[in-house]
Amino acid sequence: MTFKLWSIGSLHHAQPGAVDAPVWRLLAFDDMRVSELYEVLRLRSEVFVVEQQCLFHDMDGSDPQAMHLLGVQHGQLQAYARCFEAGVKFPEASFGRVLTRQSVRGTGLGHALIDQAISAISQVWGPQPIRIGAQMQLAGFYGQHGFEDIGKTYMEDGIPHLEMLRPA
Repeated sequence: MTFKLWSIGSLHHAQPGAVDAPVWRLLAFDDMRVSELYEVLRLRSEVFVVEQQCLFHDMDGSDPQAMHLLGVQHGQLQAYARCFEAGVKFPEASFGRVLTRQSVRGTGLGHALIDQAISAISQVWGPQPIRIGAQMQLAGFYGQHGFEDIGKTYMEDGIPHLEMLRPA
């Protein structure tokens, strides 16, 4: 899997009639345009607060420490995750706030997002183990990407979670 590190201004647009594949961008917090940050926060609110009916402190102070992975398709933010180097969230590298827009679920975009997040971590910080805090209902999904339940379950914002580890 290759990962293109997109810089601001280097986005390409599909030709008319071409398959509209996602454009993946990986940005440091300070490199995000205000409009991109707004779309990220808006989509996180749509998915986590409205759809999952979870009241939580989304803006937890970790965004400035993250690399933000954005998947834009059909001219709209469709997929997102924030990636962290080892030592920020866990002793290992990690990613979180993983989401896809409800209208694109079941298309494979979620799997592409996880592949891109793994690739981004490897390219930015080197190949290494990745630990995540996953919603328990998604254990099988993450398992398809090499993540294993390490037996640490916990409640976060009223949703059962478990720690999962993907070896290097």
